[in-house]
Amino acid sequence: MFKVENLHFSYPKNQNETIKGISFDIGKGEIFGFLGPSGAGKSTTQKILIKLLETYQGAIYYDGQNIAELDHSFFEKIGVSFEMPIHFSKMTAMENINFFLKLYSKNHDIEMLMKRVGLWEDRDKMVSEYSKGMKIRLNFVRAMLNRPEMLFLDEPTNGLDPTNAMILKDMIREYKKDGGTVFITSHIMSDIDQLCDRVAFIVDGQIKEIDSPRNLKIKYGKRTMKLEYLENGKTVTEEFPMDGIGQNAQFLERLKTKNIETLHSGETTLEDIFIQVTGVGLSHE
Repeated sequence: MFKVENLHFSYPKNQNETIKGISFDIGKGEIFGFLGPSGAGKSTTQKILIKLLETYQGAIYYDGQNIAELDHSFFEKIGVSFEMPIHFSKMTAMENINFFLKLYSKNHDIEMLMKRVGLWEDRDKMVSEYSKGMKIRLNFVRAMLNRPEMLFLDEPTNGLDPTNAMILKDMIREYKKDGGTVFITSHIMSDIDQLCDRVAFIVDGQIKEIDSPRNLKIKYGKRTMKLEYLENGKTVTEEFPMDGIGQNAQFLERLKTKNIETLHSGETTLEDIFIQVTGVGLSHE
């Protein structure tokens, strides 16, 4: 769906490049995660892909066409949910929706979307009276208004309670199942792990890693098995090498004779990988 080749970008007043020659592709029907610390170039890259910034070097192709040559019909094909929900606060939710509907030739089933995210009963309430979570959900509805073939989601579940976050994640999975493609940025690593087919880590304007969450966890994890079992009322922890685990007599003896509480491979988490690859911790704000 997208092919990015040797992308460079500098803001006018900056001496240094923000994006330093990155290349990647996003397959049709793929959920592609784009991760990195603040200031790494995530938002800049997204703004370039959605044609908000156009003074870049390199080439970007959308469905085989150079985006520099695409006219405003491109915006009919994409949906964007920015991290900060932006709505007309002195209008109701439905007044907001109806305003944006007029911008598109193709419209979604608004009642279905609003019911799905739990906002239908509050559709005539002023947006200024909405909680942060309600505004985020309305933001997602707005991104879906034109039945886009490509979604750009920036921190889509940040600020949502677990129930509403799961509803949005289910809708993203269904969107993919129906043939949609998603570009997602988030600092909530569990969301990325649950949703993404592949992820890219960008650090200081350069891509350091691209792979599936599974492959990255295998690459950065330890090939070990960790056991926790009860003995004399205390929890004992032991670690065994993964290689030859089926013939490891001590490991097998523990399984047969001990009251096992937990059994884990040395697989790491995306959060740990984020810290290893980027060299910085995660912000949960």
